[in-house]
Amino acid sequence: MRGKVNSLFEGIAENSKEWTWTLFRALSAAMFMTHGYTKLFGESPQPVMSGGTTSMNIADLVAWPLPMEINALFIPGVVELFGGLLILIGLWTHLAAPLATFIMLKAYLTAHIAWFPTLNNGELAAMYFVTFLLIFAFGAGPYSADTWLAVRRQEKRKDKMDANKL
Repeated sequence: MRGKVNSLFEGIAENSKEWTWTLFRALSAAMFMTHGYTKLFGESPQPVMSGGTTSMNIADLVAWPLPMEINALFIPGVVELFGGLLILIGLWTHLAAPLATFIMLKAYLTAHIAWFPTLNNGELAAMYFVTFLLIFAFGAGPYSADTWLAVRRQEKRKDKMDANKL
């Protein structure tokens, strides 16, 4: 009996991989975008220069001043909003996902460093880090602009090859 139930659920899981991956990618990216929107257009938008944080401090141990007094919160806002948009539609995912991963690593190290993330509200940064690392590793999935463009490129190559045969 247990074998039949396992078999049933394995079949359901196998059949739902494509749309669940797309749903995971889209929801993660959409939620990520809200953080960038708040930084760039919220109640207290971050200026590009001379406002907010102009250096990167890691656990009060290391401090790097940013050139031209660039606001250290503006850059993550841009990556969160526009990188999130790229991940949402699945365009240039292998470029946007590592940027988002790096931004979340930076967020964790500068604002939430602790051995146990829930001690200082760092679990969201840690989860986004792992999420975008997974999206980078596994790609955008079958329902994405990257896949659509790859199929179009392949069709064009095939048409060229067929035209050259004649």
